[in-house]
Amino acid sequence: MTRHIALLRAINVGGTGKLAMKDLRALCGRLGFESAETYIQSGNVIFDSKLEEAEVKTKLERALAREMGRPVKVLVRGVRELSRALSKSPFIESAPKRVLVFFFDEAPSKALIGAVRPPGNEELVVRGRELFIHFPDGMGKSRLKIPQAELGTGRNLNTLRKLVELAEARSRSLGPVERPPNSARR
Repeated sequence: MTRHIALLRAINVGGTGKLAMKDLRALCGRLGFESAETYIQSGNVIFDSKLEEAEVKTKLERALAREMGRPVKVLVRGVRELSRALSKSPFIESAPKRVLVFFFDEAPSKALIGAVRPPGNEELVVRGRELFIHFPDGMGKSRLKIPQAELGTGRNLNTLRKLVELAEARSRSLGPVERPPNSARR
């Protein structure tokens, strides 16, 4: 079994993509994902599965499309990978609510991100499959447009730290989760 954290794009944001977290947990259960636990209303779910990341993603996206009547982008990370992403943040000393980590399935092109001209004081750094964005003046005031944003989803450092904390607490209470053999590490 592997402990996965799934981040759903555009769920319960701005009045669109309404999905109750109890329904998300129930859906995960129907898909055979074990011990599903959600955090806040923006589509964050932790669960255990014998499936690889890509299989989890495909299965969850297909089920959500049926449930919601439209495609829903899902980004999946293992607990260790999410924890590593947090430790790689180039803005670790910044206020956590002013740092967004934007997740992609594949590493975004540094050339693509390099072409972005932030309209304010925003700073962008690519590390692996994540784009770290520092909003020193706050996210709500920013006019920054993220290229190919529809291919990923973002969470602030507070949310990500809480997801890792919840997943690690579950590990202590449920016991360790084994990584599937021949799992590709990124």
